[in-house]
Amino acid sequence: MESGQTVAVFGAYGHTGRFVVAELRERGFRLVLSGRDVGKLKELAYETGLEARPASVDDPASLDRALAGAAAVINCAGPFAVTAAPVIEAALRAGLPYLDVAAEIEANADTFAHFADRARDAGAVIVPAMAFFGGLGDLLASAAMGDWTVADEAHIAYALSDWHPTTGTRTAGAVSRQRRDGRRVRYTGGRLEYTNDAARTEDWPFPAPVGPRPVIAEFTMADVVTIPSHLTVPEVRTYMTVEAARDIAAPDTPTPAAVDERGRSAQTFLVDVLVRSGDTERRAVARGQDIYAVTAPLVVEALGRVLDGRAAAVGVVSAGEAFDAADFLRALSPHISLELHP
Repeated sequence: MESGQTVAVFGAYGHTGRFVVAELRERGFRLVLSGRDVGKLKELAYETGLEARPASVDDPASLDRALAGAAAVINCAGPFAVTAAPVIEAALRAGLPYLDVAAEIEANADTFAHFADRARDAGAVIVPAMAFFGGLGDLLASAAMGDWTVADEAHIAYALSDWHPTTGTRTAGAVSRQRRDGRRVRYTGGRLEYTNDAARTEDWPFPAPVGPRPVIAEFTMADVVTIPSHLTVPEVRTYMTVEAARDIAAPDTPTPAAVDERGRSAQTFLVDVLVRSGDTERRAVARGQDIYAVTAPLVVEALGRVLDGRAAAVGVVSAGEAFDAADFLRALSPHISLELHP
């Protein structure tokens, strides 16, 4: 159905931004393309016939012009340590919902810390990390929790067939490593903790057809910010298959290559989420193709629910708090296969 609403996409010409633009168009939204690189922005505008409004995060007036007349803004431009706060400020000035696809742990933590009170007082909806990392894991953990309000542990294990990182992923990773001074981060005892300990390897019992695979334990992703933001779970641990971790660590791993008409790569993923309370376990499993491409239906589904009033909270909220997690995941059935146990 034609929505008739206009959405501003900041960083529209990036790898993930282009998927988001395509998904929004498919769902009938009107678009304003924005971003810092005027050349790339004009190129995308020429390709799509859409309006382009260049903007820079160090020029608030340009951001205000980019958001003028929009119903919401989606930020796809990393590193989010640089872009999130200025674009959120512009969204608050305009009275618009803000969503981003940040996978940067510290940037997401900053959004919760710095904007929670202001967004709540303004009745604004800000949804950070509405992406494969951060958003999907939070939705799966929330769906697995079901009627539980408390759990002892949440484990999110990622089995990627490979991981060809985008330039944006590499840049964001470098910013995060610099902010951590080379340390690793984990969520334990109800808080983020930084450590110089070496990461350990263990086996994770992924469901068929993947099966048991060696993973890097405490390969920490944005789920350690989103899940504890609304669920009482003192231990949140994330894991990554060894092969995928090696891919992203290698400096010569190529960027993603399209293999279908939607521009998706051949990469497949399985996300296995286990929540434990005492001796009882609950599980949620998601399968799909291309972690960058699947971010688009995730963030656009969230946007639609915010705009039609189905967001259950205001302020800075993660996906699992803002939406009915199981219903949201079922709505993504064209893109993600879902299993809930029980």
